[in-house]
Amino acid sequence: MSKLKLSLACWNYDRTRALMDGSVQAEGIDINYLNLPVEETFFRMLRNQEFDVAELSLSSYLMGLKNPKRPFIAIPVFPSCVFRHSGIFVNANSGIVEPKDLIGKRVGTPEYQMTAAVWIRGILADHHAVPIDSMTYFTGGAEQPGRAEKLKLELPPNIKVERIGPHQTLSQMLLDGEIDALYTARTPSTFKPSQGKIRRLFPNYGEVERDYFRKTHIFPIMHVIVIRREVYEANRWIAQSLYKAFLKAQQLCYEDLSENVVLKSMLPWLNSNVEEVCTEMGDDFWPYGVERTHQTLSTLLRYSREQGLTTSVMEPQDLFASETLEAFKI
Repeated sequence: MSKLKLSLACWNYDRTRALMDGSVQAEGIDINYLNLPVEETFFRMLRNQEFDVAELSLSSYLMGLKNPKRPFIAIPVFPSCVFRHSGIFVNANSGIVEPKDLIGKRVGTPEYQMTAAVWIRGILADHHAVPIDSMTYFTGGAEQPGRAEKLKLELPPNIKVERIGPHQTLSQMLLDGEIDALYTARTPSTFKPSQGKIRRLFPNYGEVERDYFRKTHIFPIMHVIVIRREVYEANRWIAQSLYKAFLKAQQLCYEDLSENVVLKSMLPWLNSNVEEVCTEMGDDFWPYGVERTHQTLSTLLRYSREQGLTTSVMEPQDLFASETLEAFKI
C-alpha cells in the first residue's frame, strides 16, 4: 500500500534530523522534508499555506485561532525552545542600566507578535515590573528594510506600535540611537562591531536565565508543529503518527547527547554541559506533550491576552489535535 505523501517544512535541528535523513519514518507517511530557515517557513506557511506540515511561530498559531476557519491544527511538538533574556539589547547611551529603565523608551522588535518578543515583554512585566504599555514599540526589518507583520494586529489603544521607515533597519537604528533598545531572536549584526555602543541588558544572561528557570520551571516555547486543517481533517490518524515520529527522532538526539566516548558535537565541554542541564532541568529537559509543558503554555496564553494579541481564554489542551492528548495502554 502506498504511503500518504506530505511536505514538512522545518529547520535542520538535531532533534528533528532523523526525520530529515529518513532514519525515522512516520507510520504511513512519506515525508518530503524541506530544510528551510524559520523566517521563510513562517512567511510561506502563514501567507500561502504552502506546506502540509510545518514549524510555526507559537504566537502566530495562537493568533490564527481567532480565525473562524482555523487554518492549522497543532501537535504538541516544540522544535524551538529558548530562554530570551539574552535577546534584549540596549544602546549604551540610552540610560538603560536595569529593566525598569526601559519604561518610557523607544523599543524595536521585528514584529510585535513574534513569540520571542511576547516572552520578553511578559517576563519583564512579571518579574521586573516593566508594564507592557510603558513604552513605544517600533517594528520592521532587523537587517533588511521592509519587513511587515505577517498577521494583522488589532491592539488595544494603550499599546503603542509604530512602523519604522521603508529604508531603515532596527539594527542600525539601535546603533545610531534612534531606538533605545531592541527585543530580538537574532543577535543584531551591529552588536559586535559597535565596540560597546550596544550591549545586552543582561550581560550575565546565562545566570539570569538559570535563576528564572529555578523560580518558574519554564523553558520558553517558541515554535510548534502545525498541520494544514484540511490535510488533518482528511487523515485524522496523521496527528498521532507524526507526533510519535517526532518523539522518536528526539529520543535519538537525547541518546547522542549522552554519548561520552566521543563528542558528536563540536563543543569541548559538551559532556559537562549535558550533565549540568540534566541536574538543573531533568533528563527530559526538552519536553513535548501537554502534561509537562502545561505551565509554560498557560503562561504564554496569558501573555498573549495581556499583550492584546488574543482575547479568548483557552487551556493548553485546546491548542492541539485531540489524538495527541492521550495514548493507548496495555
